[in-house]
Amino acid sequence: MNQINIEIAYALPDHYYLKSLQVAEGTMVQTAILQSGILQQFTDIDLRQNKIGIFSRPTKLTDLLKEGDRVEIYRPLLADPKEIRRKRAAEQAAQANKEKGVQK
Repeated sequence: MNQINIEIAYALPDHYYLKSLQVAEGTMVQTAILQSGILQQFTDIDLRQNKIGIFSRPTKLTDLLKEGDRVEIYRPLLADPKEIRRKRAAEQAAQANKEKGVQK
């Protein structure tokens, strides 16, 4: 069976893990992750919870890998981006109203 070259990537706030490996052609994403040893190195990864992608495109654990694929394991968001934007807009509006009051 032919071998293909892939990478497994996992980013942390202060550094990232990137491992190149060869797997059999037709290998599923989950199998490659297990073969990489990353789950032993980073015990916070839970394949039932963490989202997975190939080059920033969401993928399933059962998808088959192709030559050159980079499997990315994403960490859960600590905060909802929409909520952060909403809060920032409210703070800016409050600041603008405060400045208007000072100019009177």
